[in-house]
Amino acid sequence: MSERKVLNKYYPPDFDPSKIPKLKLPKDRQYVVRLMAPFNMRCKTCGEYIYKGKKFNARKETVQNELYMGLPIFRFYIKCTRCLAEITFKTDPENTDYAMEHGATRNFQAEKLIEEEEKRIQQEREEEELNNPMKVLENRTKDSKMEMEVLENLQELKELNQRQAQVDFEGMIDRYRELEKREREREREEDERETKEMLDRALVKRLRDSDSDSDKEEESSSLQSKQPSTDKPTDILTAVKPTDTQGTSASGVKRAKVESWERSVGTLGGKTALGSLVVRKKPTAAVNKPSPTAVAAAPTSQTDSKASAADSKNASQPVTTQNGSSSLSLLGAYSDSDSNDSE
Repeated sequence: MSERKVLNKYYPPDFDPSKIPKLKLPKDRQYVVRLMAPFNMRCKTCGEYIYKGKKFNARKETVQNELYMGLPIFRFYIKCTRCLAEITFKTDPENTDYAMEHGATRNFQAEKLIEEEEKRIQQEREEEELNNPMKVLENRTKDSKMEMEVLENLQELKELNQRQAQVDFEGMIDRYRELEKREREREREEDERETKEMLDRALVKRLRDSDSDSDKEEESSSLQSKQPSTDKPTDILTAVKPTDTQGTSASGVKRAKVESWERSVGTLGGKTALGSLVVRKKPTAAVNKPSPTAVAAAPTSQTDSKASAADSKNASQPVTTQNGSSSLSLLGAYSDSDSNDSE
């Protein structure tokens, strides 16, 4: 199987290209090509404008008996987009352009004609100067005079504009410089003001923070001072109301200060477990007589008498309890119980 995209073909050894019949086609045959309008034109039939760059399906043919330096000239046939009138133009290799032939007129043709006229005049002048040196000198003096006149006219126009406008350029420059200086000063003042405001805000914030810290410290200290100090967790169970612990009793006697051991354990005279151990002295109507054993147990020496006197004095003093009731001390209670037993 042969290759599908082959570039080299096989030619047998007995191949003779002269035996191949040539295709006879007319020289003025036309081809359909896709092109764009080479310039702006206007249709003569309907007046439709056809702008440069518009695409057409044109017919192309070679112009017979017309060459430029051996280069063939081609003619193109297009149709108007509105009335379908036929428009023809051909190539112009001499001017590297296209020439309008039939069916439309080329726009902006006047500019092209002026350029062509200038080129023609310049070419004629160069031909004259080539063979005539005096003509070269005349043309040079004429050009210098024309240049001087142009400069004088330009200077006159400048002076006229200055008189009519009455513009002081130096004053304008000075005012511009002054305005620029004021603008720089204003910007500097704004920067300084913004910097000062930022510093003030930072200082106020710092002062507020310090004030808030001091307020917090004062609040914490006041809370600590207001909070009652408890030595043990069990103090809450044995705590007494302030109305009971402070003030005076019904008999007008001031109450004693509550000790720490009384807060935790309680007093002997209260309604607690230790209160049942205290035996209060009962009042008696008759005076008890001393027994013979008591007489025998009387003090024999001076030291024993002093000790007994001190014990009796301690027993006679009342003890103020937490609930406001007067009771005897434990030692007095024991001595009374001993005396009752002896009776």
